[in-house]
Amino acid sequence: MEFLKSSKRRSFISELVYIGLNVAFAITLLVILLAIESPLPAFALVLLSKWRILAVRPRYWFVNILTNLVDIIVSLSIVILIYTASGAIGLQIILTGIYIAWLLYVKPRSKRSFIAIQAGAAVFLGVTSLMIVSYDWIASLVVLVMWLIGYSAARHVVSSYDEPHTSFYSLVWGLVFAELGWLAYHWTFGYAIPGAGDIQLSQAGLIALAISFLAERAYSSYVKHGSVRSSDVIMPALLSVSVIIILLTLFNTISTGAI
Repeated sequence: MEFLKSSKRRSFISELVYIGLNVAFAITLLVILLAIESPLPAFALVLLSKWRILAVRPRYWFVNILTNLVDIIVSLSIVILIYTASGAIGLQIILTGIYIAWLLYVKPRSKRSFIAIQAGAAVFLGVTSLMIVSYDWIASLVVLVMWLIGYSAARHVVSSYDEPHTSFYSLVWGLVFAELGWLAYHWTFGYAIPGAGDIQLSQAGLIALAISFLAERAYSSYVKHGSVRSSDVIMPALLSVSVIIILLTLFNTISTGAI
């Protein structure tokens, strides 16, 4: 009994330490971004926090990097959004709180529903932050980063199933995102958010999230039934298509501002 009590006590203390370290990490990122007018030190801290990826034999590095790509994309995107919201301290604190929730509640979960949420977060935040910072980039770099976001999100979802063609599906979805990135580079809209500083809600990010949601529902239906059942995808398809049509018609005719 004493052993069980001691084990529970150590577990409780470890949980508190885990929570404290993650909260402190997120707050440290905010403080750095407030104190230094550059996101580069925060980027460096995020990458340094992933030291465990390389704390194994070199032959496992590539696999570990792939496994952690979604978390890295979300973390770097949050840094970009907090930095872009300069002057809107309330929003910066809210974004920090969202990041804490990601670290403590969303990221550690392994259920497929949470895996889909993790991938969706990487898609929306990754594409949105990319569209914010890439206005003076060359097209090929935007296309490459979009491919990476699509590839990592697809791999994150597909690898949660017993799927022998994970790499193939991930590469295909990366290609879809690369094409979307090429289009977005030449023609995209951003929707201003009152009180959000220079942050704009990316049309490309919303479209990428919509098509990713539909693809995930279709793939899930295929895995469960051996085919894509219309009853599983009709509502997601209607929702995704409706969102895209509204974005490309109604919200392209009102004053929004190009990113």
